[in-house]
Formats: sequence, structure tokens, C-alpha cells
Amino acid sequence: MPLKNTRDQWGSVSKLLHWTTLLLLVWIGWLGLTMGDLPNGPGKIATYALHKSIGITILTLVAIRIAWRLHAGAPDPIPGTPRWQERIASLTHLGLYALLLAMPLSGWILNSASGYPLQWFGLFNLPAITGKDHDLHELAEDIHESLFWAITTLVVLHAAAAFYHHLFQRDATLLRMLPGGQRRVEQPPETPDA
Repeated sequence: MPLKNTRDQWGSVSKLLHWTTLLLLVWIGWLGLTMGDLPNGPGKIATYALHKSIGITILTLVAIRIAWRLHAGAPDPIPGTPRWQERIASLTHLGLYALLLAMPLSGWILNSASGYPLQWFGLFNLPAITGKDHDLHELAEDIHESLFWAITTLVVLHAAAAFYHHLFQRDATLLRMLPGGQRRVEQPPETPDA
């Protein structure tokens, strides 16, 4: 499997970045939904620190993904895909990239406005990007939560579209992003004109 994207499939670098980002999103989402209910103590502090570290990792991965996509391009649309579906797919990808950048940045603002230090897995501190500010903290918290639900919705729609292509259009949209390379999909036979 090639490292770089080809005209008909995603390369191994794009696949690795895609699936790693997804796994981190599921993990950070679960942490975000459950950490507020943890009892106060070292465990809760460690969970919040982990959540923040994963968020910074996602921000970094998304920046790498965007740079790689600009460098490696993207596969051509599957032959026969209607133009409107191509446009929706492009807009969805653009929306996902925007949300994947905005989500951790809003968390960084939220953390900075709280006045807490931001460490990456305890290895080094990142600078605050705003001063301590209660009102900004509240606003950033609302935005962070809204972005979570927006990205969750878009990821579900993105996955549903991939499964729709796989199950009903019987094309390689899903298969060419799966690890292990693209496998051929039998196209349904065309019916002859009567």
C-alpha cells in the first residue's frame, strides 16, 4: 500500500491519521461526558489532564492531516458519483477539519480563562492563550460543548454516508479508507435497455 494517496485510494499515512483521529475522538468524547461526574480528588484531576492532553494531540494531528492532504491530495471521486454528492462530501470534510481545529482551540481558551496550567501528558506546559476571565470561561465552555455535539453529528453523518455507499451504491468509498488497502467491490450488473 502506498504511503501517499493515489487517484483511486487513500494512502497509508492518510488512513493512519484518519483512524487515529477517530479513536482519539471517541476516547476524548467519552472522557468529556463522564469526567464531570467523578468525585473530586487526584483521579478527577488526572482525568481532566488526560482529556486536555488528548485534545492537544488531536489539534496537532489535524494540523498534520491538513498539511498532508495539501501535499498528497485526495483520491478522485468514485466513478458515477453524482456531482451533488461530491460537493456534500467536500463540504463535510471541510466542516470536519474546521470543527477538529475549533474544538481543541475552544478547550485551550476554556482552560486558559480558568487560570489552570495546560500540560501535554506532563511533559511540558503550553502557554495560556488568554488571561483568567470568568465570563470568557463560561462562554468558552458553552462553545466547547456545542462544538462537541456538532462534531458528533457530522461524524455520524459522515460514517452513515460511507455505509450508504458501501451497502446501497456498492462502491469503494468505504473500502478505500479501511486499513489494509482497497479491495475490489463488485458493481451491480447494468440492466440492458429494453
